[in-house]
Amino acid sequence: MPGSTETQPAPARVAYKVRRDPCGIVIFGATGDLTARKLLPALYDLACEDQLPDNFYVLGVARRPLSNDDFREKMRTAVAAHSRFGAPESERWKNFARRLHYQPLDANQPDAYARLRESLHGLDRENHTAGNHLFYLSVAPSLYAGIVEQLGAAGLARQRDRGRRWTRIIIEKPFGHDLASARDLDDRVQQVFNEEQVYRIDHYLGKETVQNLAVFRFANGIFEPIWNRNYVDHVQITVAEEIGVGERAGYYDQSGALRDMVQNHLLQLLCLVAMEPPAAFEAGPMRREKLKVLQSVRPFLRRELERCAVRGQYAPGTMQGQSVAGYREEKDIRADSSTETFAALRFEIDNWRWAGVPFYLRTGKRMTARRSEITIQFRAAPLQLFACTAMQPCQPNLLTLRIQPDEGMGLQVITKTPGLEVIGRSVQMDFSYGADFKSHTPSAYETLLLDSLEGDAMLFADGDWIKSAWQLVTPILEAWAEEQPRNFPNYPAGSWGPAEAESLLSREGRQWHTR
Repeated sequence: MPGSTETQPAPARVAYKVRRDPCGIVIFGATGDLTARKLLPALYDLACEDQLPDNFYVLGVARRPLSNDDFREKMRTAVAAHSRFGAPESERWKNFARRLHYQPLDANQPDAYARLRESLHGLDRENHTAGNHLFYLSVAPSLYAGIVEQLGAAGLARQRDRGRRWTRIIIEKPFGHDLASARDLDDRVQQVFNEEQVYRIDHYLGKETVQNLAVFRFANGIFEPIWNRNYVDHVQITVAEEIGVGERAGYYDQSGALRDMVQNHLLQLLCLVAMEPPAAFEAGPMRREKLKVLQSVRPFLRRELERCAVRGQYAPGTMQGQSVAGYREEKDIRADSSTETFAALRFEIDNWRWAGVPFYLRTGKRMTARRSEITIQFRAAPLQLFACTAMQPCQPNLLTLRIQPDEGMGLQVITKTPGLEVIGRSVQMDFSYGADFKSHTPSAYETLLLDSLEGDAMLFADGDWIKSAWQLVTPILEAWAEEQPRNFPNYPAGSWGPAEAESLLSREGRQWHTR
């Protein structure tokens, strides 16, 4: 109102999506499992949503000798099995399939990249894509550096016309095997591509609830004032899997849970929970705040490692009424393997917001249930006036963010039970994406592929964050490699992990929250 002395809120700073330029998408490892289950179905779903550029093509490259028609038929089967839209016999599939091409290529042969360059020039002319290229490395990590260097040698890494024609590259995890290898790989990538061209993908960052965490924290004024050491008792992050190693035995036995899950997925979640508010919801500010969190995490000391880090390996057990093999009995796993299939760690963040608040992280295979969630446990009220039963105090307030399955969130609060006596009871206030929005949630790969096409790197890790994450976990890896576990396997399939993981919390009067 004119003359009013009330302060008007500042307009929100919104990062609007840019126009989607025409482009060619080149997938290395196009005959692999990731392409069939995730990448091509995600691209097809984006096309069905009319989210891809008007002019685009997909060129799959791999060693297998396939024709264009062979590749299209293989991808039709994949889309039928994994797409949100399905219907591969439809007209929209035909429109999508004509943009699919294939070129046999041995990534280890330098002369193959000259042929790739010529193919891209021809496809660019045919599809009017202006020379914009997105390369996706869906291959074994050992091939990353060689492909990057050969793309550079073939002149396929340059951005032309002062950046008006762009080239970008998506590199799958794992980015390195430890700190030294991550530094070496990053150096080799940086010699060919500028940092702005490199998109290090972590598919967890594309999940709806993970993205919503930032909105939940920074768009709601009621939570930020209590999101600190004064009100939060501790934080738990769980990523539990029911499955075993499946077809990934060769990779997993050289990796283990700490490399496969903690160094990337779980540390990303920790950073999103713990970061300070960014100056803007954009790649640069978000990345800087997440990096500050990692730089504030207290390093692990060798003498304290046993009290802060637990590893496990699953034994034979029962899953959903069916007997399953132990890790050492799985196909292609060594009978004396000491690879951990479970890891639980206690982190502390030495800054003003979180000093003294433990962050407990755990992940494992062959667990009781498939569950990925973040739980924030708040401190108890300073004086307990009520009991939840005649003998027990009320449970603490919990905020749970469910990442998968059943994406959503819940808040546990205490209320009075009906009746003449004043007795409290914990109840759950719940929100579910599926129930409330009544819509199909895009896959994480849909979100991340679209962002990479738009040049939005906010949901991708940068090189400094990757190296800081490896710096945290490498001392644990080295200690575990030097001292072989004495009690593997130490938890049955179908359980919540080894007893030592429970002790990680119980010695401090806490417990894991499992629904």
